[in-house]
Amino acid sequence: MNPDAVISVDKATITRGGTHLIRQISWQVELDERWVVLGPNGAGKTSLLNLAAARVHPTRGTVHVLGERLGRVDISELRTRIGFASAALAGTVPADEKVLDVVVTASWSVVGRFNERYDEMDVLRAKGLLDQFGVASLADRTFGTLSEGERKRVQIARALMTDPELLLLDEPAAGLDLGAREDLVRRLADLAEDPDSPALVLVTHHVEEIPPGFGHVLLLRDGGVVAQGLIEETLTSENLSKTFDLPLTLSQVDGRFAARAS
Repeated sequence: MNPDAVISVDKATITRGGTHLIRQISWQVELDERWVVLGPNGAGKTSLLNLAAARVHPTRGTVHVLGERLGRVDISELRTRIGFASAALAGTVPADEKVLDVVVTASWSVVGRFNERYDEMDVLRAKGLLDQFGVASLADRTFGTLSEGERKRVQIARALMTDPELLLLDEPAAGLDLGAREDLVRRLADLAEDPDSPALVLVTHHVEEIPPGFGHVLLLRDGGVVAQGLIEETLTSENLSKTFDLPLTLSQVDGRFAARAS
């Protein structure tokens, strides 16, 4: 295995109820790389991300995350090294939880504050992350009162709380209006361009949601790989058309992508 790989997937298949969610996927993410996983609904994007997050195991094949092989590692310990933001995880946050507590409780890898004692450094880091994503003013609000865009930014701040070696974002712009999407894309571009940021993987099914600074793309369809590699070589009209089974024309302006039916 490549010693610089933070994710190494070798011929991985996930089968549930006789259905292949992903099949025979091989994929590698190295230190400091920023990857987009792109494909239509049902392509296997979230299943693959759950593998990378050590949330599921492959039915066949091998997966190494941060140098550890799934099935031969303490999963609870490994997960503390991974930042993960998804709609499914957001659904576990109590509606009456204060925003600051949503972020700071990641220090203990828990959701919901009980009797834990957090030191001042934890609180200051949580406040700094909320400020980085433009939601510092919401620190004393409850999570259930936030807009969808605000919740997304709080989730990413939480995912970064433990200074992870790998950050995984599952459709972070899903459900956002245009203004909220563009604000989030801008902040993710800043994160991608920060040399101190961890390796990043972002899942989406819209090329318009790809932030500048992401240099690699993995295209999925029906649980398999259509193409993967450097974004400027791999994200083409031809490959995008194969991925979505529709003739598409891809354009790029100022580092942002757009697609339309041909």
